[in-house]
Amino acid sequence: MPEAMSSRAVAAAAAVPRARLRATQVLVWLFFAGALVFAAIAALAGDVFFFRLATEALIFGGLALAVDVLLGRTGLLPLGHALFFGLGAYVAGLVLKHWAASFWLALGVVFATSLVAGVIGGVIAIRAKGVYFALISFGLAQVVSKIVFNTRELGASDGIIGIPELRIDLGLFSLNAAHAPSMFLLTLAYMGMLYAVTAWLMNTPLGRLLSAIKANEHRVPFLGFDPWRVKLGGYTYSAIVAAMSGALYPVLRGFVSPELLFFQVSVNAVINVIVGGTGTLIGPLYGSVLLTGLKSIVGSYTAHHLIVIGLLFMASVVFFPRGLIGYAAPALQRALDRWTARRAGR
Repeated sequence: MPEAMSSRAVAAAAAVPRARLRATQVLVWLFFAGALVFAAIAALAGDVFFFRLATEALIFGGLALAVDVLLGRTGLLPLGHALFFGLGAYVAGLVLKHWAASFWLALGVVFATSLVAGVIGGVIAIRAKGVYFALISFGLAQVVSKIVFNTRELGASDGIIGIPELRIDLGLFSLNAAHAPSMFLLTLAYMGMLYAVTAWLMNTPLGRLLSAIKANEHRVPFLGFDPWRVKLGGYTYSAIVAAMSGALYPVLRGFVSPELLFFQVSVNAVINVIVGGTGTLIGPLYGSVLLTGLKSIVGSYTAHHLIVIGLLFMASVVFFPRGLIGYAAPALQRALDRWTARRAGR
């Protein structure tokens, strides 16, 4: 009898993590399934504007995902991550315009460049903690943005214009980036890949060490690991995700602006993370889509839409500090627990 009770207790305890995992999976599938439903509706309506807007929301969602790796998993607040997003956009734009109109070549060059830049930026920034890290990351982005803004070879204040339209070879078929529905689906698949890789990485020893640093950095050396190296690895990966997301911007818009490096872009990414749910990974994508849609809707009624967005952000921080996914996931988990209990009782 005790053995039977023990077996049931173990099974019940094991069911909870599975339900939690499934809750996260359901929210991920809902996001991408909802995006496909949106694509079908927009295609039937023939509305190119909303396709472009949604594609841009996904691209900036990639930057928010990169910020969440640092803010949500490591506890580091990056106020200058637009540096890497803009770097990816500029490098991709230069490759596409002056080297070869090859999407895959541009991505390869962006990856290599962001890897080097991430290591250099990480070596400089992660020696500091707390507000000092935030200020150093902000300062790095400010320095680079001013250099780019005043460099004629990079287009100065005009940025890079005249980036050619691409036909992207996907093996069995090619895709025209100028075709709004095709570009949206490509971006959706691209962000799905970035999310999947990031979610996998956060479940590896590196990801667990990043979470351990956020919990108590001083205990990590007792596990036999150097916190500085772990943070450098997390920072570098975050920089790569941000740059690889930025690489899609010139493909979508056909130009690159120095504004992509500005402080406002970094702040928007942080807001997307907080509104969507810090540390959830999928939350930043929800937050980016939600805020991009709100900006478009509110902006159609008033030129002072940033005031409205600011008020909504303050309200969300005060009344919903865990973010959208931070509240949705536990509620969904409880529903799944009840469903699992009913099935077990049959």
